[in-house]
Amino acid sequence: MSSPALGTARRSDRAVLVIAVLLFSSLCAALMQSLVIPIQSELPQLLDTSVSNASWVVTATLLGGGVAMPLVGRLADLVGKKPVLVTAATILVAGSLVCALSDSLAIVLVGRVLQGIAMGYIPVAISMVREVAPPQMVNGAVAGVSATLGVGGALGLPLAAWIAQDHDWHALFWVSTVLAVAMTLLSLAFLPNTHDRHPGRIDFVGAIGLAIGLVGVLVGVSKGNDWGWGEASTVGMIGGGVVVLLLWGWFEKRHDDPLVDLRTMGKRPVLLTNIAAVLIGFGMMAQSIVVPQLLELPKAAGGLGQTILQAGLWLAPGGLMMMLFSPVSAKLLTRFGGRITLATGAFVLSAGYVVAVFMTNAPWQLLIASCIVCAGVGIGYAAMPTLILTNVPAAEAASSVSVNTLMRSIGTTVAGAVMAVVLTSQTFVLAPGTPEIPTHGAFRLCFVIGAAAAAAGALVVLLIPRRGRTPEAPVADAPDAVRDELVAAAVTE
Repeated sequence: MSSPALGTARRSDRAVLVIAVLLFSSLCAALMQSLVIPIQSELPQLLDTSVSNASWVVTATLLGGGVAMPLVGRLADLVGKKPVLVTAATILVAGSLVCALSDSLAIVLVGRVLQGIAMGYIPVAISMVREVAPPQMVNGAVAGVSATLGVGGALGLPLAAWIAQDHDWHALFWVSTVLAVAMTLLSLAFLPNTHDRHPGRIDFVGAIGLAIGLVGVLVGVSKGNDWGWGEASTVGMIGGGVVVLLLWGWFEKRHDDPLVDLRTMGKRPVLLTNIAAVLIGFGMMAQSIVVPQLLELPKAAGGLGQTILQAGLWLAPGGLMMMLFSPVSAKLLTRFGGRITLATGAFVLSAGYVVAVFMTNAPWQLLIASCIVCAGVGIGYAAMPTLILTNVPAAEAASSVSVNTLMRSIGTTVAGAVMAVVLTSQTFVLAPGTPEIPTHGAFRLCFVIGAAAAAAGALVVLLIPRRGRTPEAPVADAPDAVRDELVAAAVTE
């Protein structure tokens, strides 16, 4: 007869295995964010299309993820998390294969949309890891999985640059196919298939309305600099999207089983956390856009003259910093709670941009600033889902984390648009007949804006009440017996 201590050790081992699978799989899904960035300038030639059309290869993944996340989260709450996670991983396999086997823009866009949809894996994984982790591991596990959103994007840049430099561009998608197959098999084999579903039904009208509204706003914002911010197409997309979202909100508040419970989202801790997510997501993306451009700009133009691969390698330590600071975030969460931890991360993020304003003359200087920024992201990204999960009912855990992840994505989209406006508003011509180049002052202004956004996010977080919990505690706070049921299937299936 096994001792209680041995049984506890075995339960912890099972939980560690499940958490490891969720970490690996979330990291693979997050890599899709930056997979094509190193070859973005070559896409018009590779796909035989215009520069404007080629930019959709990046935008398509953003749209797929933005539209899918709330629906994927709601499905996870209704039918259980494992089926949704396995399905998301399978969709990533399909999307990667479609891109790997095609040279047509239209087909590649389909594949990239599917890859974006698969990023819905991450918020569901965050909500699952809180359920299966032992109490002493909860904060560290949530911190690690949540940080993959930033880590994947940061580490994906040098990896993709190396593959694209030495191999055919299709190799990027063959690698992502292999990773997607691995995450599918691991999710199928080791994730617990537990009874974590909740009664309800899918609000298809709400899902369609949210999709139309989000697509309108996100397309208008992401393409505004190309189309012109005053053009009818841009104004129409953004304005139309906002109108649809307002109508969607009116409909959802009157629905008895909504896709997103706006009453829950309107609670002060949840609302302020989501507003902070937009601002911190903005801050995180600013350095991902600006620093690579400054590194790759020719020295004659005031840049640092690095190749795509060199720029990616200078940025890689930032991704490692996010990983290293996830345990720090976990300790802060345990000691001070989500509110102080998230505010600390945002202030560190802001401080990194302040450093960047004064350190732009050498790659190593940008490396230091980037590492500080990424440390702040690692701390902050880990705290957001904790604040959400401690303030929503268990039946809405996955959908609420998905909405928070969507808010981060909206922040990154707005950051891309704002940075593009700033960098194109202050330019000079190096020689007659050459393209206009952003001035050094434009790059510094981007850093100032990033610092302001992150600091504003920190101030918003500090408005969250010191203690704000719903009567229904998260599963992570449930007795060990409940958690044992959740992880037991990882070895009994």
